Amino acid sequence: MEFSRNQIFAAGIFFLLLGLQFRMVEEFVLTPQFTRLVMEMFNHPMALADATMETLAGGSTSAVPPKAVRPPEWIGYALLSVGAVLFLQSLTMRKPGS
Repeated sequence: MEFSRNQIFAAGIFFLLLGLQFRMVEEFVLTPQFTRLVMEMFNHPMALADATMETLAGGSTSAVPPKAVRPPEWIGYALLSVGAVLFLQSLTMRKPGS
């Protein structure tokens, strides 16, 4: 499948904006529900203990503290670079229908 000029242009803009987002945000804080889901997916011991206590108590006993994710600094620059290359590549391609 070949990508058209418009698709590459859209991907370039998407990666540019995503790179800007990663450069402007210092950390992402997950909700307690999503933190619990991630902990369960990776079999974290705290999630297993919390599930056991919830089963024994018959309800929700404790809230899992929200997790903060700090993306590395280089990822913003990498996404900006990929977005800029795709954007410039789309400008050098032929227009659709030509």
